Amino acid sequence: MKYFSLSLISFALLSGCQSTFINTAENIPANTNKIVNIDVASPIEINQALLTDGIIDVIHPVEDVEFTVSDETIDVTDDVWQRIRDNLSIDIPKDRRVIAQRNWYTKHQNYLDRVAKRAEPFLYYIVQELEANNMPAEIALLPIVESAFDPFAYSHGRASGMWQFVPGTGKRFGMKQNWWYDGRRDVIASTKGAIAYLKYLHKYFDGDWLLALAAYNSGEGRVRRAMKNNARKNLPTDFWSLDLPRETRAYVPKLLALADIVKRPEELNVKLYEIENKTVISQIDIGSQLDLAKAAKLADLSLAELQRLNPGFNRWATDPKGPHYLVIPTNKKEKFEHGLSKLSTKDRLAWQRYKIRRGDSLGKIAKQFNTDLSLIKRLNNIKGTQIREGKHLLIPVATQSLDSYILSENQRLVKTQNRKRGDIKSIHRVKSGDTLWDISRAYKVNTRSLAKWNGMAPRDTLKLGQKLVIWQKAKISSVRNSPIIEQAIMRNITYKVRRGDSFARIADKFNVSIRDIERWNSLSRKKYLQPGQRLKLSVDVTNNI
Repeated sequence: MKYFSLSLISFALLSGCQSTFINTAENIPANTNKIVNIDVASPIEINQALLTDGIIDVIHPVEDVEFTVSDETIDVTDDVWQRIRDNLSIDIPKDRRVIAQRNWYTKHQNYLDRVAKRAEPFLYYIVQELEANNMPAEIALLPIVESAFDPFAYSHGRASGMWQFVPGTGKRFGMKQNWWYDGRRDVIASTKGAIAYLKYLHKYFDGDWLLALAAYNSGEGRVRRAMKNNARKNLPTDFWSLDLPRETRAYVPKLLALADIVKRPEELNVKLYEIENKTVISQIDIGSQLDLAKAAKLADLSLAELQRLNPGFNRWATDPKGPHYLVIPTNKKEKFEHGLSKLSTKDRLAWQRYKIRRGDSLGKIAKQFNTDLSLIKRLNNIKGTQIREGKHLLIPVATQSLDSYILSENQRLVKTQNRKRGDIKSIHRVKSGDTLWDISRAYKVNTRSLAKWNGMAPRDTLKLGQKLVIWQKAKISSVRNSPIIEQAIMRNITYKVRRGDSFARIADKFNVSIRDIERWNSLSRKKYLQPGQRLKLSVDVTNNI
């Protein structure tokens, strides 16, 4: 075993943006039929940009928490459930809350199967890390309670990922979060963070795992206050005796119920979906930024398969400042590493050469090309924010059309917003002073529902011009005269494809789903759209798009 103290560690992540230019219409932002200042970046220009791209990004994990990195171990069982079963250590009381949760799970075999299939790529890794850190095997079941093993899960409380970290706690335990990447969804980073946090809580509550688990759900402060309140009344301060939020009172029993099911599935008439007790994923050092489509091709995976294994990346490429690793199926590791070794530094992304126009700003250009402002500044050696008309910028762009990256943050949002939740769909564009509460009152909808329809949490910050989808029942006469409402009136139109259009850009422009565009036109997103091609769309004509 190798032991490291996180108070002494900082991870130096070398920023390196390497790529090559691929000149396809799909790489050009929307509305560039009016832009004539995009050109091919020369190899010399690309190499010069790469030489200036040498910023080190340092992440400082939480202090005073020891974390153990596991070495390979010899497996002695064929099924990972048996491995968990052999190491269960927390007593399961005959408590009505545990029994109620267990009864629910045992009556929902299909749910258990779905969750286990989601867990299959990651469960062995999680069990291995828990064992290396002397943690109870029951913790391997915690992502079922937290997120049903969905790394893309996002709660109304702003918790994200398989282990459901809120932003502050995620950063506290080493999970970087920015435009490119969210470590709370990264299975590797979040698992290590969850172990570190639970070890901290276990120590904080003097070795009581039930209190530690309760605090993982509702915070150590709330649990400690409940304990002090009981102590003042001369009442027991164990988990079962505390006055905790309703969710937390059910949280620990859910985990214990699942542990009981794993312990004696036959007795409880449950069949556990078989998961082999062997490693199926490998963490590969990629050195610097890499387009996910390129990575998928090197690993002989579909882009969606690669994104499901690497859900921490929000966009079309890994974060230019790191982390510089990808999770790849172990049986694809050798092929991927061989292909990566042959990939030159300038072939990792595609490049565009853009001529600055009057009125341009770095933020506007970054948005047009779906990339990060700081990356453009770094690659072009720009110190401030001033740019000059007529000068050229080198801009890294996706090697495939943006709609191909179906699990990127933008594509997931489009899918969420287009899921039918009512009879009539309205679009509200956020104006200065708007809040979710004000908008929900105007449309007479629930604030939490409004947030859910738009892939948000109720406390998330709104952005000026942001489009919000509102679903309502048919009778909405009371909101027709509201000055802030844009009532949806759907019309069938024919849209002529422009240079630079893609399925994703058209879907975003008209607030429809890519799947609908495919269905209305008998097309596949795998094929490029051609300028002049005509598409049938059913759109909200009140949006003035």
